[in-house]
Amino acid sequence: MVLRFSSDATEMSAELVHSYLVRSYWSEGITLEVVDAAMRNSVCFAMFDGSDQVGFGRFITDKSTFAYLADVFILEEYQGRGVGKDMMEHAFRMPEVQGLRRMLLATAGAHGLYKKFGFDELERPETMMEKSDLDIYLKRQGGVNEKSID
Repeated sequence: MVLRFSSDATEMSAELVHSYLVRSYWSEGITLEVVDAAMRNSVCFAMFDGSDQVGFGRFITDKSTFAYLADVFILEEYQGRGVGKDMMEHAFRMPEVQGLRRMLLATAGAHGLYKKFGFDELERPETMMEKSDLDIYLKRQGGVNEKSID
């Protein structure tokens, strides 16, 4: 299997990214319009099998001091073959994320992968805060249900 990495956003499919994200634990209910805007306003990267996109991720960054890694995925049929590791090796070499002071991400289950690239638990969690609305996409669509309300 010969896959290729690309950071050319014109090759990437917002529809494919949306079809994965809408069923992921971190962005249930996200709309195609939000995905499209997020991709336009981020440094995106992807893996391809020929012309077929099989993975995706994006950096939200000022390209000088900080980046947040978001929406990383590999399609199920390509998981477990090192595709994610390969994609991230290329992504972390991108010029847009070199020399940054801090990079953050949130993950529920890929800690082992990201530790290989230097990520660890927060060094000083007492200095970090967050403002979040985990049901925002569902609320926008009027689809908040009892399971998603705290």
